[in-house]
Amino acid sequence: MINQIKRIILLSFFAFSVIQLNAQQIAVLKYQGGGDWYANPTALPNLITFCNTEIGSSIESKPATVEPSSSDIFQYPFIHMTGHGNVFFSPQEAKNLQQYLLSGGFLHIDDNYGMYDYFKKELPKIFPDKQFVELPTTHPIFQDPFDFPDGLPKIHEHDGKRPQAFGVYDNNRLVLLFTFESDLGDGWENQQVHNDPEEVRLNALRMGANIISYVFKN
Repeated sequence: MINQIKRIILLSFFAFSVIQLNAQQIAVLKYQGGGDWYANPTALPNLITFCNTEIGSSIESKPATVEPSSSDIFQYPFIHMTGHGNVFFSPQEAKNLQQYLLSGGFLHIDDNYGMYDYFKKELPKIFPDKQFVELPTTHPIFQDPFDFPDGLPKIHEHDGKRPQAFGVYDNNRLVLLFTFESDLGDGWENQQVHNDPEEVRLNALRMGANIISYVFKN
């Protein structure tokens, strides 16, 4: 038991150190279950370009791809996950994700429509003692560097539901964000993909920049 505790402490220290050293690249999560983890291929590169131009970040232009079971996950301070369908984590993947998040990492899941029920059933594998908590509109993630007084913006309409931002906390630190009924990633894509008005795309990109800024500052 003592050796196991030491191993976890050392892993956490190592993971935190790696996250600090490699804070200039972010990644997309390649998960199992049949869902299209590769959806919105132009979204994250466009968000990175926007952040580097508009808020002074210096993120590598091409995001990495990482699997939840890989030790490579600890190299990235921010991991993005999206798709429409099923999500599945093996016990090993769930444990690795848990250690990543508790070691200083951050997971943003942008529901591209249809992910909520699938991910919610997988969440207890990662955090058996935690649940989604809705972020209030006064949360700092909606205030800096761009102000969203009404909270998460609506980018694409699906079921007439209001957009919601759900979070998971560890010791008052937001470690996981699930954006629901918003479709931020669609707004980040190249304009010709969805033909969204520029104002709608700008809202999506600004909200994405707020998420990136929040993660890198906290």
